[in-house]
Amino acid sequence: MIQIFTTGGTIDKVYFDANSEFEIGESLVPELLAESNIHKGYNLQGLLRKDSLEMTDEDRATVHAAVAACDASRILITHGTDTMADTAQALSSVNGKTIVLTGAMQPARMRRSDAVFNLGFAWAALQLLPPGVYIAMNGEVFEAGAVRKNLKAQRFERT
Repeated sequence: MIQIFTTGGTIDKVYFDANSEFEIGESLVPELLAESNIHKGYNLQGLLRKDSLEMTDEDRATVHAAVAACDASRILITHGTDTMADTAQALSSVNGKTIVLTGAMQPARMRRSDAVFNLGFAWAALQLLPPGVYIAMNGEVFEAGAVRKNLKAQRFERT
């Protein structure tokens, strides 16, 4: 059984015309999994509903505690891309589990989002990778502590 934790981030953002801003909405992860024909084999739990730029060390400690306490050996975390590498690094002390973080550069609710691809790719990577902490984004897997987001290029790259 795969444990999925959601923390918010762009993947779950909703655009509200009234104030012309994006806000974190209800997670679309169940819908995205169904769209990918994944209907069972996972438990889903929402931990946070935050933009990753607003995540604090306390929030990362909450994610760490949930991951460490989880009985599952394979854990998928949806996360905002701006501080995903920080959270991955904070989870590096968790041993004996395969942990994959993923997200999206565009909200899943948008027509040209990378959310479905990234979630499906992360799902597959999670089942193939050995224990450790990874980021799976846009067809590439990166080890925690050896990755950064290139804001200008809008992609992740090895450090």
